[in-house]
Amino acid sequence: MTLTSREIDSQPVIWQQALDTLADRATARLTARGARVLVLGCGTSAFAAESFAALREQAGFGETDAAYASEPWPWRGYDLVVLLSRSGTTTEVVQAFDRIPAGVRTVAVTGVADSPVAERADDVLLLDFADEESVVQTRFPTTFLLLARAAFGDDVGGLPAQAAAALSQPLELDPAALSHFVYLGSGWTYGLAQEAALKIREAAQAWSESYPQLDYRHGPLAVAGDTSVVWIIGEEAPGIVDDIAVTGARVVTSTHDPLVELVQAQRLAVAIAEHRGLNPDTPRNLTRSIVLS
Repeated sequence: MTLTSREIDSQPVIWQQALDTLADRATARLTARGARVLVLGCGTSAFAAESFAALREQAGFGETDAAYASEPWPWRGYDLVVLLSRSGTTTEVVQAFDRIPAGVRTVAVTGVADSPVAERADDVLLLDFADEESVVQTRFPTTFLLLARAAFGDDVGGLPAQAAAALSQPLELDPAALSHFVYLGSGWTYGLAQEAALKIREAAQAWSESYPQLDYRHGPLAVAGDTSVVWIIGEEAPGIVDDIAVTGARVVTSTHDPLVELVQAQRLAVAIAEHRGLNPDTPRNLTRSIVLS
């Protein structure tokens, strides 16, 4: 079993620990009712930021924007900036502090207490128990989103048990029969779809894509074929499954909560990597944190 596999399998326990120990702190740090909020991250953290922004607005807590810390982002008079970085050392996230006007409150979500991101922020939501040794992130972003959903009022108390039950069952996809992996989402689950596809690319060097669910019919559907799997994270739109199935692709619809579906996607990424003889913990050309000279 690879390190990534062990970290994936640990998520039910990690999620329960987060709910038991950090739910109140997450509510105090992340809700900020009525405030205008910007959430920044890179890579996986950028996708988690997108999901967070959609969840917060949907819950009625106020305007929320997500942006890549590595890209120029316009300032719109935000009251709070949340900065996501598992390692707390990502150069673009550290540099983002220099662009935030004085007096604007900042909250860092990180796995490392004495990191540059944590030290520069006004407040910290520390997820050190969810940190990972693997280059490929799995439990850190899911734990953050679980806490965010709890803070916004979602009933997520049953998700650790649901994840444990899903992890106890074998995956029903054969990596040897597939060469093309597509994830679709809508609203807050589009960020999960992007993260799922990234896991396939990172861990397994395989062809993966992600799209907003209804936009998939606007062009990308043309590539699907009998070695494709198209996985819909969250509720499927009427007619979308039939439209995809005619291509010969295998369509997977959600049978679990979207966060648990992401865990299943992580498992598939590891299975593909192992089928290809790759180590999913140490993808080529990647490091645990992008630190620029």
